[in-house]
Amino acid sequence: MLEIGSKAPLFSLQNQDGNNVNLIDFKGKKVVLFFYPKDDTSGCTREAIGFSEKKSFFDDKDVIILGLSKDSVKSHEKFCNKHDLSVTLLSDPETEVNKKYGVWQEKSMYGKTYFGTQRSTFIIDESGSIEKIWPKVKVATHIEEVVDYFSN
Repeated sequence: MLEIGSKAPLFSLQNQDGNNVNLIDFKGKKVVLFFYPKDDTSGCTREAIGFSEKKSFFDDKDVIILGLSKDSVKSHEKFCNKHDLSVTLLSDPETEVNKKYGVWQEKSMYGKTYFGTQRSTFIIDESGSIEKIWPKVKVATHIEEVVDYFSN
């Protein structure tokens, strides 16, 4: 995992509309970058809907919200349309950005181990450094934690 104060790894990925999104383009703004395991699963859906519902709050604070998973652009497009999501979702099918941010980790379920995305959120400051990290996010309380962070 990255540490607070370290430079956020740069990336260029496609969003749900097939457009390239480059982290460097947001220099001068704060970015909330949330990593999630899979489109249209219960926790990931709650998280994406939660950020979408609070989008106007973040817009008022001039904060960019980016969600990222290894799902395809097409999957993101369907996910956004199905749940009327207003946040930008980025596709990292080769998990390169997941790995750069240290969230591609070994997990286990039902006695089997596998690699997957550890649900995590990073706040990247205006100069491109990591300002805050939430590792192992709990969906039930996370959106309010992020809102509280920007409310102080």
